Amino acid sequence: MKGIVRKAAAAATVSVAALLVAGAAEASSFAIRSGQSAEGLGMAYAGAASGGIGLGSMAWNPATITMFPGRNSQWNYTYLNANASYDPTSTTRLGAPNGPASPVQNGTGNLGGDGAGIPASYSAWQLTDRFWIGLTTGAPYGLRSKPENQVHAAQVYGRSAKVTTINVSPTIGYKVNDWFSVGAALQIQYFDTKLKTASGIAPAAGPVIVEGDTIDFGYRIGATLTPRDGTTIGLAYRSSIRQTLEGSFRTPVGIVPIKANLNLPDSVVFGVSQVINDQWQAHLGVEWTNWSRFRRIPLVNELTGGPLAALPSLNFVYDDSWFFSTGVEYKYNRDLTLRAGVAYELSAVNDQNRTIYISDNDRLWLSAGGSYQITDKLKLDLGYTYIHVNKARVNYTGAHPQQAAVFYTAEAKPYIHIVSAGLTYRWDNPAETIPVQPVVRKY
Repeated sequence: MKGIVRKAAAAATVSVAALLVAGAAEASSFAIRSGQSAEGLGMAYAGAASGGIGLGSMAWNPATITMFPGRNSQWNYTYLNANASYDPTSTTRLGAPNGPASPVQNGTGNLGGDGAGIPASYSAWQLTDRFWIGLTTGAPYGLRSKPENQVHAAQVYGRSAKVTTINVSPTIGYKVNDWFSVGAALQIQYFDTKLKTASGIAPAAGPVIVEGDTIDFGYRIGATLTPRDGTTIGLAYRSSIRQTLEGSFRTPVGIVPIKANLNLPDSVVFGVSQVINDQWQAHLGVEWTNWSRFRRIPLVNELTGGPLAALPSLNFVYDDSWFFSTGVEYKYNRDLTLRAGVAYELSAVNDQNRTIYISDNDRLWLSAGGSYQITDKLKLDLGYTYIHVNKARVNYTGAHPQQAAVFYTAEAKPYIHIVSAGLTYRWDNPAETIPVQPVVRKY
């Protein structure tokens, strides 16, 4: 028995990789889609690439900046409340699937904690009848996970996790002619993570902590087409960002400086927005994210220049993800617009690679929201989404990429509530004539 306990304690350091994608993820893995726009949230982000969600579309397709005449700014704040609890579905055992029972058998309790707030902002400034500049800020990735039960049967696979990103993107857009626009944005991204797991199976086991941060760069490019009055088509690409983290690996016996290179996924997004009549608009969206490039992340001991002996790499094995959305808007009167949307996402995570805190699976979005034009310059947006996530199962019984000496199976039933509010302000006079007005505009 003592030998099994020592083996579990040593193998726990390998399992810290599970923490990097903790929590009831709002989008596939640890991406954050919902924090980008209150207007978009109310329509499940349908038409994001074609300008259908207002200024927030700039986060998907920089070419949409040309759809907003004058000088505009938008500020959004989103509260995300994710809920998931892993409950064991069999006796947790040590050493082998039929080994002795672990002294701790309880589940994690709710992983979501008190939820999290997510800010995002957008500004677009029309310089000429064809040229725009702007700036977006947001958090495309993020995570906060802390189980109610810090002592639980799978504590060697993780105790808490925090991932924070801040993305600032200077943006330019050019209107080539009345039906074709292009845009580009530089991504300047700060990435910070702190991951904790237990060093053994005992309730008093000390922590193992991996932490690090970095600032790195990427880009976005896109285009919009208006082939006829009332129809807008958008297509955009977001590059991968190679994050070069520097930090430390801490155990109860010491601290080692480390570095790690991880490739965050690139993506392609497509959208269509169609004016039906004076009151109705319809929107569609498709997004593909290349999560399969996020895998087998090596950790380097900066003292030796070689692999970290206790944790040579983070062995993720993800699939690519897909997001499909559709939504409608109804202009109730001059000032009030109502909207709703539905979406379905095919997750990057499955029953073979899911970790104890990645209560992620295919999911259904149900969204509703509205906008109210308070004055000719100021607009209020509100959005709400409920996300139903399919049952999430973990199976650490020998074949899991992060398998340690604890053999554990469990199931969670995740669900997520998201609410968001946004204010859009136009700094110039909307009554002023601006050359070459866009065919379809949202402000």
